[in-house]
Amino acid sequence: MEKEAILHIPLSQFAFAEGEDRLVIRLRCKKNDLKRCVLLWGDRVAIEEPMPVQQNEMECVASDMLYDYYEIKIHSPFTRVCYYFRLEDEIESLYYYGRGFTTQISCGRAEYFQFPYIRREDIVNIPEWAEDIVMYHIFPDSFANERQELRMKQNKKVLLPDGRYDAEKKKLPDRICRNHLGGTLQGIIKTLDYLTGLGINCIYLNPIFEAASYHKYDTIDYFEVDPCFGTKEDLKELVQQSHERGIRIILDGVFNHCGADFFAFRDVREKGRASRYYDWFYHLEDTIQYADPPNYEAFAYVKEMPKLNTGNPEVADYLCNVGIYWIKEADIDGWRLDVANEINHEFWRTFRHAVRKVKQDIFLIGEIWEEAGVWLQGDQFDSTMNYTFSYLCRDFFGRGELSVSSFDAQMQHMIYRYPEQVSLVQMNFLDSHDIPRFLSCCNGERKRMELAFFYLFMGVGVPSVFYGDEVYIDGTEESEYRAAMDWQRASGQSDETEPQSLLPYQDNLIGKFKEWIALRREHLALRRGNYRTIYCNDVTGVYAFSRCYEEDRVLVVLNTGPDKVELTSAEIQELQEKNIELSSYEGRLVAF
Repeated sequence: MEKEAILHIPLSQFAFAEGEDRLVIRLRCKKNDLKRCVLLWGDRVAIEEPMPVQQNEMECVASDMLYDYYEIKIHSPFTRVCYYFRLEDEIESLYYYGRGFTTQISCGRAEYFQFPYIRREDIVNIPEWAEDIVMYHIFPDSFANERQELRMKQNKKVLLPDGRYDAEKKKLPDRICRNHLGGTLQGIIKTLDYLTGLGINCIYLNPIFEAASYHKYDTIDYFEVDPCFGTKEDLKELVQQSHERGIRIILDGVFNHCGADFFAFRDVREKGRASRYYDWFYHLEDTIQYADPPNYEAFAYVKEMPKLNTGNPEVADYLCNVGIYWIKEADIDGWRLDVANEINHEFWRTFRHAVRKVKQDIFLIGEIWEEAGVWLQGDQFDSTMNYTFSYLCRDFFGRGELSVSSFDAQMQHMIYRYPEQVSLVQMNFLDSHDIPRFLSCCNGERKRMELAFFYLFMGVGVPSVFYGDEVYIDGTEESEYRAAMDWQRASGQSDETEPQSLLPYQDNLIGKFKEWIALRREHLALRRGNYRTIYCNDVTGVYAFSRCYEEDRVLVVLNTGPDKVELTSAEIQELQEKNIELSSYEGRLVAF
């Protein structure tokens, strides 16, 4: 038995509560090493001595590149639980407990693994509606083109640290609206029937607050909608009309940094250390050098994006007020939080508490590109942007660099790094406003792209479609992957001024997206179910996995190879005497 590979960590993704009477216990071991794993558990404050012990067989639920994962879900009548494991391989049987390994348990219960108390406050509390999301990610400037030249000259309200508006209504300089393609909130409103028709029930908008650039990640005023996009009334109308159609709205909160024309940073640039807002920013010098690179902390050394000091209570209060304001003002449903991994954890705990107090089922997504477990313990975010998912799909479906078994192993590793309820709401995507379009990752091969999107809707996590994926927008440079939405192709119309052979506008993925989203809505297993590997064939490229939730059980089969395949129950038992034929790069869902 490879003891070095065996791992269990209490109060982690290896031991967590799903409810006040439900615990999930996991154990990791070397791949193909154990033949049996048993959980022994009981009431750690039981009056009886020795403590009565229940025994339950654990299931090997997943394997990654190096390890197997055993899991069991127990319904516990006890609020205080202690436990240990019995492990068996082909040669020996050992107990694994709080102090390590032994051939015989002779110690007291205090030395077992402990789940001290199942407190309702510590159970990961994710909005129930989040598991049902099919998200559509919109870059506002590029989506619904209603180009108009806007110029504003008006009195501006300046918010003080306590959240009150300055009665003086200090004026800002005249400002030209900075846009690129002219998308607006009213433009988005006009597309809601289109999005409803796709099956979308959640919209995530990149920043819409007043800013100096077209992308709006350099915020000037957190309490105003950028005039390029419209007004507060437009946002309210968008949220209201979306809600009437069953669509939730998530806004982008940029709290790691602000724009250079943010009122507090303007004051600091003018007065230096004498500014009352000097401590609102991180690592400032006495004299501010607004240059490339700047002599102050900024996002990625961009002088236009000075880093806010969220450890300052005034800044924390100000930004929490922003989070609360748009919930109260527009009734938004969630926040996607930019550069979340560069902000102190205590701020996110404070922010979560503040916004949840106003709207209990607000959904919080952190932009974290790497392993995010420390942010996903129920006290900060509900979800993160799952870049790992996009990398795996890029390398497997797009570039063909991973075998079926390698893809499955890495996907399982991804899923089991978090508690189950957290993995079910990770924001999965194939592309975004920050990375190349997935079609370009497929070298323009649409079949590969389509199969990846089929997997996106069938897999574990919240599927997110970046606007225009359904009409084959491609590109590797920012100007390309943030290109204008192709409404002509989306409508199935062609441009009569160009040869039809050059403009295949009738081709899009809209019909398939509707079909796949409908399947996701039909099957609870696809939204709440587990994920079990059924079949991997590295020669043919066939991959099959099941998703099961209560009585709903589905089998998902993918042919990732270039040749047509025929599969029978002799190869995949879950087909239950059925034969299925798959063309190259085709996926199929089968209920069983």
